[in-house]
Amino acid sequence: MIGVRSVLMSRFKQMSWRARISIMAAAILLATVVIRTASDAPEIALMIGEPWEAMRQRSTASIDPAIAGQYWGRLPRSDARLRFLHSQYGFVTPLARFFTVSFDNSALVRGVRISPQVEPLLLEDALEVVLDLQEQWRRGGWKPIRPPIEGTAEWRARLRDVNQGGTTYWQAGHLYQVMLDVGRFRDDKRPKEERYLITLSIAKPWVKP
Repeated sequence: MIGVRSVLMSRFKQMSWRARISIMAAAILLATVVIRTASDAPEIALMIGEPWEAMRQRSTASIDPAIAGQYWGRLPRSDARLRFLHSQYGFVTPLARFFTVSFDNSALVRGVRISPQVEPLLLEDALEVVLDLQEQWRRGGWKPIRPPIEGTAEWRARLRDVNQGGTTYWQAGHLYQVMLDVGRFRDDKRPKEERYLITLSIAKPWVKP
């Protein structure tokens, strides 16, 4: 890898300044497109306990109104990521296809249940999502109240076991709690592959530490 990098750098230095500028401009443009595409992804941006309509107006993904006087939930009308809003405990998920936001009989946001993926994932891809979410929580001051899922050989073996899987709980002070679960999932499109489903639930604390 180092040898290839040296060759590329040597060839880059041999180019005219016009060619160098063209390559650098193309690289900057590509990076801008990637960043803009990620930032433009539809999202549900919410706070637990806020009025449902405030969440709807803020979010860039479309979601239907709450039902007055009912405990129920809604799904965004497209794939969307979750942006959980809080000055300290906020975090962002990848795009999700399964995404339910619940409300109470006062039309306040009650909780979220989401699978932060658009298809069943290979184990390494699932672990990448899980470890990133846990790192966001750790940086924001969330505390694990059950052992976090790790990228170790022991955890990989546990996740591969259809009778085990892995579940962890994290808590943000006395305000919020998340349950994160990872398990084997039969993907009918790829029946010979090991695929995994991640489930994330967020609400006010419901499990004692």
